[in-house]
Amino acid sequence: MDSASIMVWSVLFGGIGIGYFMYGKKQRAIVPFCIGLSLFVFPYFMSSVTMLLIVGIILVAIPYFIKI
Repeated sequence: MDSASIMVWSVLFGGIGIGYFMYGKKQRAIVPFCIGLSLFVFPYFMSSVTMLLIVGIILVAIPYFIKI
């Protein structure tokens, strides 16, 4: 169950990361671009579902609070 949950959440955060990456690249906005890249990569380093969710939610929320 834990492995399946990690895979599902990783795919979800990866999809959101694709959106941020494409938006950041098109608008030349550095914050969404970097967050998109980090949303691609960070699931590979998470071993528990709770840490994956905490870090993923924080990363998804960063562009809403930091406007550069």
